[in-house]
Amino acid sequence: MNPGVVLFHTTTAALRAEKTAQKAGLKVKLIPTPRELSSDCGIALRFDLADRQPLEQALSAAGVEGEFHELKAG
Repeated sequence: MNPGVVLFHTTTAALRAEKTAQKAGLKVKLIPTPRELSSDCGIALRFDLADRQPLEQALSAAGVEGEFHELKAG
């Protein structure tokens, strides 16, 4: 799995994103925001980069705004 994360401004947005992604059948997990990435919220949504486009579409349709990042290995 090539992981990516979505950062949010609020915990509420992160929780809504997780629920939205799961309803869309995408495998995601809430994680602490990686240190190398700054965020207003302490949790982020981890996803497989192969699912980026359907995840972006699902979040957009639900009105959930997030900032997508690719996690670097190592």
